[in-house]
Amino acid sequence: MENNIIEITTDIIQGDSSEVLKSFESDSIDLIITSPPYADQRSFTYGGIPPEEYVDWFLPITKELLRVLKPTGTFILNIKEKVVNGERNTYVIELILEMRKQGWLWTEEFIWHKKNCYPGKWPNRFRDSWERLLQFNKCKQFHMYQDAVMVPMGNWSKTRLKNLSDKDKTRDDSKVGSGFGKNISNWVDRTMVYPTNVLHLATECNNKNHSAAFPEELPEWFIKLFTKEFDVVLDPFMGSGTTLIVSNRFRRNSIGIDIIPEYCEMAKKQLNKVEAYLYEKREKYGKVKSK
Repeated sequence: MENNIIEITTDIIQGDSSEVLKSFESDSIDLIITSPPYADQRSFTYGGIPPEEYVDWFLPITKELLRVLKPTGTFILNIKEKVVNGERNTYVIELILEMRKQGWLWTEEFIWHKKNCYPGKWPNRFRDSWERLLQFNKCKQFHMYQDAVMVPMGNWSKTRLKNLSDKDKTRDDSKVGSGFGKNISNWVDRTMVYPTNVLHLATECNNKNHSAAFPEELPEWFIKLFTKEFDVVLDPFMGSGTTLIVSNRFRRNSIGIDIIPEYCEMAKKQLNKVEAYLYEKREKYGKVKSK
């Protein structure tokens, strides 16, 4: 069968994720990536959950997400703690601990560095230019396609790898007993390498009529890393539909849920534009090719 846009499904569901998810089949989702409303933020749209109530509010949702995620799947949670009375609230830490009690494995933590963040200060702190992306899994063995997110070696290699010493050609173990070691010669003649867990991405500057739209590059990176074509991606707090748009473009099936009817309509309109473009491309070139 020819791989084209017709084979991809994108479902948008308007409703409360805690209820909608109950109708999903168990072990049916390959990747969950979402950015739920942070405590007391987006109060005009999502109600503004107080920090002291946030964990109890979110745990029923993570319970259902644990059920619907495949054993080989991954859950990426974009979340940030709120500053309350001059100190950072602990609800993110508390949520991680409670999710582990539910059965989640807290596998990794990625940092999104907002490289175009505006400067600023408050009496006791500076503006954040980063957000967390927490990785959770059901099992230790999960699908991960690391080669899909490799990056160019970089200019540092031109001088550092030019003249290697004998020591550079053997494993140099850490002097602090951490077990970490490196062999510099392993990087000779390489053009691509694996990235770190810090993503340097600009914030979304376009007006999407949403209070917290993240850049397409953010879900794109995780979709490439944790899924293959025709896998199923879920965003239970879909917002403007960025995750679904990127999933569609890279030939992943996707499901988006949002409680706000206006956001569902907004996402549908954006997806119609993407599908129309891909259909036109398929008609012109015979099929839609993977990027």
